[in-house]
This record gives sequence, C-alpha cells and structure tokens, in this order.
Amino acid sequence: MKKIFLILIAFAITFSGCKKYFDINTDPATPQDPDSKTLTPPLFAQMERGIQFDARYLGGLVQYFGGAVNVGETHGWLVNSDAMGEIWRTNYYGLGANLNLIIQDSEKKQEYNYVGLAQALKAWGWQITTDYHGDIILKQAYEPNRFVFDYDPQQDVYAEVVRLANESIKSFSRTDGTGTPAKMAGYDLAYNGDAAKWIKFNYGLLARNANNLINKTTYNADKVIEYADKALASNADNFIVPNTGSTAVNGNFFGPLRANLGAYRQTRIIVGLLDGTYFTGTAGAVVDPRRNNMITASVDLVFRGTNPGSVDGGTVAGKNQIPNVFGVLGGVTPAAGQGKYLFKDNAGFPIMTFAEMQFIKAEAAFRSGKLEMALAAYQNGISASIDFVSALGTVITPAEKTAYMTSASVRQTAATLTLKDIMLQKYLALYGYGFVETWCDLRKYHYNVGDSNGNNPYLNAYVFPGSFFVDNGGKPAQRYRPRYNSEYLWNVAALKKIGADKNDYHTVKMWFSEP
Repeated sequence: MKKIFLILIAFAITFSGCKKYFDINTDPATPQDPDSKTLTPPLFAQMERGIQFDARYLGGLVQYFGGAVNVGETHGWLVNSDAMGEIWRTNYYGLGANLNLIIQDSEKKQEYNYVGLAQALKAWGWQITTDYHGDIILKQAYEPNRFVFDYDPQQDVYAEVVRLANESIKSFSRTDGTGTPAKMAGYDLAYNGDAAKWIKFNYGLLARNANNLINKTTYNADKVIEYADKALASNADNFIVPNTGSTAVNGNFFGPLRANLGAYRQTRIIVGLLDGTYFTGTAGAVVDPRRNNMITASVDLVFRGTNPGSVDGGTVAGKNQIPNVFGVLGGVTPAAGQGKYLFKDNAGFPIMTFAEMQFIKAEAAFRSGKLEMALAAYQNGISASIDFVSALGTVITPAEKTAYMTSASVRQTAATLTLKDIMLQKYLALYGYGFVETWCDLRKYHYNVGDSNGNNPYLNAYVFPGSFFVDNGGKPAQRYRPRYNSEYLWNVAALKKIGADKNDYHTVKMWFSEP
C-alpha cells in the first residue's frame, strides 16, 4: 500500500504544472474565454439569415412572394422538416449562448456598451421568435445539464422583451466603466458603436411589442407613440445588416449569386399597391414612383402579379408572363450583380427602419383619435420609404416624389385618412424585409375579419388561397411550429403540453392577437 502511495505521489509531481496534458476540453488553438468583439460581427449575419431563410415560406403566406413555390402560400407546413425553423435556430443557437458570453465578458471588463448590445439583441431575438412561434422556451433555455425544456406562454416572453430593452437602454446610457464607441467600431456592423442609435433601436423594439397588443385591454396608444418618438428618427438610424456581395459566401441570401429566389414571383397585392389600385380604386390612376425599383413589368410592359398558390399569367416565348422578384421572366436567375431592390447581391438587409416606426406611430395615433398626428406620421412613413427605395435603385427625383405625395393615393387631410390607408402603406413599405412584422399586423387584425373594435384594414386586399393546406381545417396559419430538428426529436413531452403535436397547431391563434 505504501509503495502504491509513493508511486501516485511521484506521478502527481511529474505532471504538476502540466494542466493542459490532462485537460481534454482545452484546445490551445481556440480561445477558451472569447472576447466580446470577436463574438459580435457574426451575430448580425445570424439575424439576417434567420429571417431570410424562413421568408421563403412566410413570404408566401403574407403575399410578398408568389409563384406556388411551396406550402407557405397555402398556409401549410412540412412534416419532419426544419423548413420554417431558422428563426428558432437563430435565437437559440446563432445568438443564444453567444450573447450570454458577451454579457459575462463585458460585465467583467465594465464594457457596458457591449452589455447593452447583447441585451438589445436578446430582446430582438425573443420578440421575433415569439411573434413567429408563439409559446417558446424562455426560463429554462440556457440552464446547464438540462436535456428537456418546458415552454413558456407568450405573455411572459413579451414581458421579458420589455425588461431586456429597458436594461439595454440603461447599459448604453452609462457613463462609467471602460466601454467606448471606439472599442465597438468595426465590430458593431449595424451602428458602429453609436450608443444613441442603439437606444433608439431598443425603443423601436418596445414600440413593436406594445403595438401588437391592440386587442388587449392593456393596450396603451400613448405609450406606443412615446416609444415610436424615441425610436429611429430618420433613415440614417435604420438597422441594416451589410452584405459585400462579391461571392456567394458574403452575398445577400436574396441576391442572384445565392440563386435562392429564382422561382419566386411578384404578387398581385404588391402590384396593386404600386399601381394605385388599392388607394384610388383604379389601376394606373396614380403610379407609385417606387414601382420600377421594386417590381418589374412583363415583356408587353404590363405589370402583373400572382394570386396565392398560383403562377397565373400565361406565357410569352415559353416564359411565365409574371416576373420573379429579381425582375426577370420564368425561373431565370439574373447574372451576379444584377437583380433589384433588396434582391441584389450587395443589398443590405433591414432589421428595423424609420418608415416602420412612423407607421406604428400613425396607427397608434389614429386609434387614439389623434388624427392630425396620425396623418403627419403616415405621410412621414411614405416619404421615408420612397427615400429608402430610391437609394437602392434608380433615383426617384424630388418632382416624382412630390407628385406622388400630393396625389390621390396619399391622403391629404386627417378627415379622409383611414386605418386601411396606414396599414396598406406600411405593408408596402416593409415589402421584402418586414415579414414577421407584417404577419403580426395581419394576425392582430385577424386577416380579413378585423380587430376587437371592428377595424379591418385588409378587407379586399389580402386574399386567402383558393384552398388552405390539408391540415388547416379551413383556417389560416397563426404561428409556425417549433424547429423539428430539436423539439420534435427530443422534447416531444413538452410539445404535447402546448398542443404542438397536433397537425393543426399552426392555426392556433396567438396570445397577442386575442382579447
């Protein structure tokens, strides 16, 4: 026994100071305590990726995209598939633990601006994930040594978004510590370390959060207006994820180099909004100056769009007569560097825009009877959208902009302004990027039914498909189910508690849309 003891002592002495020999979890080539700045840049790509991947399906549901490409247009889902689960992946994998690491690292270093950035992105992640999926995993999400997770109700997630956004505002407002804009410059791809812009972004999140609650007794229009006023103040504050666009690796997911949208077509509703049909009642009466930048005419110079679930339009020279979102006929993908609007290789992807904030303010002001305020915000939203679109393509001249802003498509007085005017202009302004926010609007107004007060801004505009997906029971989609390649493989018991094992779970209405 004594001999064995002496051998063990010798063994310990021999390898004392050689911790790495034993530590099989340590890789000397990989940082074990990553710095916040090294973790930050990829986060923005994850935000863009989550929305754009899922937009291939959600885009059809909200009728930004058409062409009968997939089950999105019929409000359906795919069994045993991760399709429609990328926002889930973004929140829990792409952002998730990385944001927790940034907070831990930055708090130690007293870099409170990095703490604020992580808190803001956590708030954004929870908001978009619950608005897309409904009940999600919140409280147990990052508990160590846990292999199954319970779901939390949407109202708890909404409250957490408010808490995190306010904490982020406090973090960015701190003047102590060691955090400086210079330390974030080059790593913060959205605002380059500008704390004031991050604070505005947080107020934008609070505005979205509060604005979705129009059917609740707790809805507070004045609070929505306050948040919108403190949010993005111009297009210079837009949160844009940049894309270099020189290769398929650094190119926009919606661009020709990636060739993901060759079969996706422009829709009837987008054409009708841009040619004045939905604002004047007559196609072509007032042509929106954004039209040529956002969509494309057929070879006979007529602008056409698809109806939900169809590729109607006929053919010319063997090509479908309705252009795809790139701006060409048939299933053709244009050459690299071509395309238009947000469907170009180097186009940045908007996460939040000034135009959206103005339409949120206009809606809240209208609902609270502040009609002059509503009119001003509504016109500001249209103006901001025109400027945004102009910067992405052929320049819209001041004369063209003025002609539209003073036309019959734009309400000129508070007395003539309707909620439908506001919501349809917002729908148009968010085309190509605001997929989840637009879906929130459609659901809170119950598509073509209207809200709890009978307001129905989408009547005769949003058209349901000729037939819904077979599992829907004749009902429209209200949510997308949790990601298959995690939840439906190892967390089934938790899914059953919320009814997500049912084939029509995706038609269950959201908490935020109900009284």
